[in-house]
Amino acid sequence: MINQIQAKAAQLLHEWQRIRHYIHAHPELSFVEYNTAEFVASELDKWGINFTKGVAGTGIVAIIEGRNPSKKCLALRAELDALPITELNDIPYRSQNEGVMHACGHDVHIACLLGTAYILNEIRSEWEGTLKLIFQPGEEMHPGGASLMIAEDVLEYPHVDAIVALHVYPHLPAGVVGFRQGQYMASTDEIYITIEGKGGHAALPHQTIDPIAISAQVITALQQIISRKSNPIIPSVLSFGKISGGTVNNVIPDKVEIAGTLRTMDEHWREEAHRLIREIVTKTCESYGATASIDIPKGYPSLFNDAALTTLIEKYAKVYLGDPNVKQLSIRMTADDFAFYSQKIPGCYFRLGTNTNNEQHTVSVHNAHFDIDENALVTGVGLMSYAAFSYLNEQ
Repeated sequence: MINQIQAKAAQLLHEWQRIRHYIHAHPELSFVEYNTAEFVASELDKWGINFTKGVAGTGIVAIIEGRNPSKKCLALRAELDALPITELNDIPYRSQNEGVMHACGHDVHIACLLGTAYILNEIRSEWEGTLKLIFQPGEEMHPGGASLMIAEDVLEYPHVDAIVALHVYPHLPAGVVGFRQGQYMASTDEIYITIEGKGGHAALPHQTIDPIAISAQVITALQQIISRKSNPIIPSVLSFGKISGGTVNNVIPDKVEIAGTLRTMDEHWREEAHRLIREIVTKTCESYGATASIDIPKGYPSLFNDAALTTLIEKYAKVYLGDPNVKQLSIRMTADDFAFYSQKIPGCYFRLGTNTNNEQHTVSVHNAHFDIDENALVTGVGLMSYAAFSYLNEQ
């Protein structure tokens, strides 16, 4: 069967490219992936695969049953949304939607999942159990489409025993994959702070309460949370990417807005950091006569790869690709809402190498020049198909 899957994945590369190119050329932002969902539905319908549309808005859930469907159920996940980035690649399938781009590789993920659906549907008499295919909206935007799909019972009816997802990784060559057991990626929370003072003429600062000067004190004080309050063995990042306030050089504004992100690998410390941020901002502003409002909407949890499931999928990868093409990954402070699934059931989130000999296609994700060596599609489709086939037939 391994030879059959490898041959099919390679022979149909032109199909996986067709799918990827269409999706890449027609990207849509989080939770408005209407055209993308229609395209996915049309492919599934063409292949005779049963699916449900409109889950959590634009999400699609497809079901393929093998022999003895009630034996176990494996879910595979791909994301539908793109990013608000203007593509700078000069390629035939360049984004046709100005200001929107599949710069995080979700077009690759969709192509791999559709390819896996095609292959496993063709050989469904050769495997047991049920395969659930989750095409999820809104991975790039709070509160994360995964959380919304879980709320709509995507992990039930039938109950999902385990879930697997791949993600592009331009730091590894095409044909190579990466795994990490246990804690892999950080939680992520957005931070919004508004400091309100008293505006006035810049030449008369004593008559004002300067929110710009206060914002500098606030940001400096907040950096002490990581350097002096956090346990050094817990990976943590507190960064601010936006400060907005004022209009001209000689007017002190009434307010300043600050936006940032908190990321960590420890849920207890995450809660404590939220408390410290609120306390430091409030007291610092009060000490200068200003007021502050702080909003920290809770984002994605830390992503944890189940040890037993990851060991199993990694074993399949070594059989399918050979030991030298399966690498171990380091922890990352990036985040993915796949973490919501892995909080509920055993999950394995692995990386799909997408560069060419570590020389081309090495630009990181979320970059206007991101693209892949499309031989990675053969690896992604083939390995996902073989891993799902093997897991569902595992006794």
